[in-house]
Amino acid sequence: MIRSGIDILEIDRVDRAILRHGDRFFDRFYTPQELIDCRGHTPALAARLAGKEAVAKALGTGIGLVGWKEIEIVSGPTREPLLRLHGEARSQARRQGLETWSISLSHTHEHAVAVAVAVATPPKQRRRRGTAED
Repeated sequence: MIRSGIDILEIDRVDRAILRHGDRFFDRFYTPQELIDCRGHTPALAARLAGKEAVAKALGTGIGLVGWKEIEIVSGPTREPLLRLHGEARSQARRQGLETWSISLSHTHEHAVAVAVAVATPPKQRRRRGTAED
């Protein structure tokens, strides 16, 4: 089974939220590593926010059951986006067998967009995992 999610966001909306809410905005939506990786660039922040929404859609939960910080998008060695799931997001992915993920982020001066794709491993082929959570 393949699951996917997509989201698009106006960068100006993120700018306005930062101006209005300041650090509360950052604390609500981003992990410390995401803030480091984005280096204060609003388009990068907006793309990650769109990415979190796309992942939540692929999980079939939307944001609510899964929290914003439980979906973390960090930069890999060549600045490619890497997905890390924590808490309920990780539990939902495991229950559904969603073990392989790909995420793509992009932006212009006006919009940020993200696509998330997850592939479920058939139950008989799933890796045995412990119960430890992040």
